[in-house]
Amino acid sequence: MKWYLRDSDEVISLMDSSRNGLTQQAVEDRIEIYGLNKLEDKKKKPVWLLFLDQFKDFMILVLIAAAIISGFMGDVTDAIIILIIVLLNAVLGFVQQYRAEKAMLALKKMAGSHSRVIRDGSTVDIVTSELVPGDIVELESGNVVPADLRLIEAHALRVEESSLTGESVPVDKTTEKLSQKDIPLGDQLNMAFKSTLVANGRGVGIVVDTGMNTEIGRIASLLQEDEAATPLQQRMTDFGKKLSYLILVICIVLFVTGLFRGEKPVDMLLIAISLGVAAIPEALPALITISLARGAKRLVRQNALIRKLPAVETLGAVSFICTDKTGTLTENKMKVVEVRPFAGAQKINEKLTLLDCAMAINHDVKQTPEGKWVGDPTEVAMVEYVAGHFNNDVIGQLQAALPRVAELPFDSDRKCMTTIHQFNGQFIVVSKGAAETIASLLDDQEVAASILNETADLSAKGIRVLAFGYRLLQHIAEPVNFDQIEKELSFAGLTGMIDPPREEAKKAIETCRSAGIKPVMITGDHQETAMAIARQLGILRENDLALSGPELQSMTRNELSEKIERISVYARVSPEQKLTIVRMLQSKNHFVAMTGDGVNDAPSLRAANIGVAMGISGTDVSKQAAHMILLDDNFATIVGAVKEGRRIYDNIRKFVKYIMTCNGAEIWTIFLAPFLGLPMPLLPIHILWINLVTDGLPGLALSSEKAEGDIMTRPPRKAGESLFAEGVGIHIVWVGLLMAAVTLGTQVYALSSDKAHWQTMVFTVLSLSQLGHVFAIRSDYESIFKKGVFTNLPLLGAIVFTFLLQLGVIYLPFANKIFKTQPLSVSELGVCVLLATVVFHAVELEKWIKRRNMAFKTSQSNKNK
Repeated sequence: MKWYLRDSDEVISLMDSSRNGLTQQAVEDRIEIYGLNKLEDKKKKPVWLLFLDQFKDFMILVLIAAAIISGFMGDVTDAIIILIIVLLNAVLGFVQQYRAEKAMLALKKMAGSHSRVIRDGSTVDIVTSELVPGDIVELESGNVVPADLRLIEAHALRVEESSLTGESVPVDKTTEKLSQKDIPLGDQLNMAFKSTLVANGRGVGIVVDTGMNTEIGRIASLLQEDEAATPLQQRMTDFGKKLSYLILVICIVLFVTGLFRGEKPVDMLLIAISLGVAAIPEALPALITISLARGAKRLVRQNALIRKLPAVETLGAVSFICTDKTGTLTENKMKVVEVRPFAGAQKINEKLTLLDCAMAINHDVKQTPEGKWVGDPTEVAMVEYVAGHFNNDVIGQLQAALPRVAELPFDSDRKCMTTIHQFNGQFIVVSKGAAETIASLLDDQEVAASILNETADLSAKGIRVLAFGYRLLQHIAEPVNFDQIEKELSFAGLTGMIDPPREEAKKAIETCRSAGIKPVMITGDHQETAMAIARQLGILRENDLALSGPELQSMTRNELSEKIERISVYARVSPEQKLTIVRMLQSKNHFVAMTGDGVNDAPSLRAANIGVAMGISGTDVSKQAAHMILLDDNFATIVGAVKEGRRIYDNIRKFVKYIMTCNGAEIWTIFLAPFLGLPMPLLPIHILWINLVTDGLPGLALSSEKAEGDIMTRPPRKAGESLFAEGVGIHIVWVGLLMAAVTLGTQVYALSSDKAHWQTMVFTVLSLSQLGHVFAIRSDYESIFKKGVFTNLPLLGAIVFTFLLQLGVIYLPFANKIFKTQPLSVSELGVCVLLATVVFHAVELEKWIKRRNMAFKTSQSNKNK
């Protein structure tokens, strides 16, 4: 239906609604009819197809073919067991991928947006997906329009519709019905469409279409994209491909070598392919996804909601945190401590000064049924001051006596909010904003100069100052424009407020310092106020610089580049300048976290390595642009998230180290045996079994490992640092070789001692060595006995379970037939366990050497100081 052709009251009637909104029963009935207000996701693969995908790998298909050929040639039992293990591997891979997708879906649901609607006469906050046709929706600057709306109120409302029309310039909206039929979306000025952005002003609209029936829903198929892999996943996938080619060459060499030694072609083919299947870490991408998603769920419990999964891995590399002051570093509980009315201001009320009246009417604060004032903390503080100094009814009385007829909402460029009210047959304009903004709009320059002097004195004490100006007009022209209204003002007075620093913020800043992260305050507040708070918190220290927006504007790129790493406070900066700061820091190879809450903060949030939106005070636009949302608007939460990000990255690196070392050991064992004149140490079924039981549960359990003791006392990792940096690659090579040496040494010992069970002993030593390795690498530096044997119960459980499975393979009669094993004597098992601990103790020795080296470097550094 062409709603833009109908009057707003007619639309409300046709939708069977009212300006008081729908009843709860009507909402429930309409959800049944229209469904939820969401775009349909790209059709997911069915579960059975997800399972079949596990068999698409080339090496798996070759192994299945080889096993079938082996069965036809007489080795039926071996062929069946190999196929069963391949099936179990597929089940494990399927479970991991399924869990990863479920985790991603859960994250999407958590990041769902909310909307303010009127229902049963009250304004309530609901999940956007629960909107139905007929709902009355309130819009304000920074909102994403939640459904297709016919506007019924519009106050300086401008909507940016580029997602639909391609036109980036915001469109001024109206409520008047249109007469021209069949006009394009961009010209439907009394409509607001789903997924467009409110750039300015406020409004009210009635929902006319939801979900796939909206304009954006009609082109939804163009918006449906596959979930992008994280950079870490991409790097590991690329590494996996290169490794696959290397392993394929090794398998070919192994097969050819076996043929020259007189081994059966089918046996060698099965061994070569089994080794290829076991050595290629195909589970890594899924394990990384699960680890990142689990980390994101833990972050939600710490009040940090991750919107984009790569942010989890990026958090650990953050070296600069650029944060707003109000509400993030401070309590966001403003209190008026200074009221300085201007003696020359006009009197419009017998008992109140013009400044008191201005504070009472120039705001968007609302009162709950319980009598609590809610809204912007600054405005709430002023309203509470007036109500507290006079009486609770004075606000309502003033608003009734001076009804608002128009407004120009606050924006960060103007740093000003203006409301227009009827007054004795005239109109009174009231403007509230930063002192220098109001001063620049006054018609008396001497007064303007005195305002700036008073403001500087108050700001030096950490007091935030707002100035009020006013103007009387005989009439106002439509549409209301700030260029015409906000000029030639008279001065009404100054209001000073304080917002005390958060106690936890000071401690969090100390943690930042010890972690090699520089905290930077970026605020729209006055420079002296910002510096006073920054000193209290420990952000601004000796030799640090503070810069104002105008100073930043006048600097050349080279000048800024020279000073950027020393600047700790930016005051009076514009959103465009925040973007400049982000890009300059990134040009210095820093990973930047940037907070923001407004519409104009979106570019800097997108550009930052970690864009952080405010969950309480942030606009929808800032939340959509951000990588992470602070549910409590607290700086300490960012620091906690960085710690969690470092822990997650550490644990990912640990299970990469574990899996690659184990795979390397299997390759070295099989590859080197023929060159040492030894018979093939393992059967294909042994290789596949080790891959099945050791790669899965213990590797995944490493993601539950607690943070290292030094996690927030070491510097951030370098930009673009490889997973194999800091000795990880060297560890993989030497421990893999050691594990293979111990395994082959076991083979030599068993053969020279005429042990009939030599192959079972080799099989057991390799399996248990891998369990010893995973237990040792729980920490990169600390001894496990200091870290605590029982501090990762999931891993301990996985190790015990895997050990019991290995004992079952050795001692259960039916398993002996399947796996070609023989029961070991107590002494033989004891020898195997003892040999398997060699790797554990070697890794513990490696960590001891690392600790000694670190202690030596620290002592040398202290001496040099």
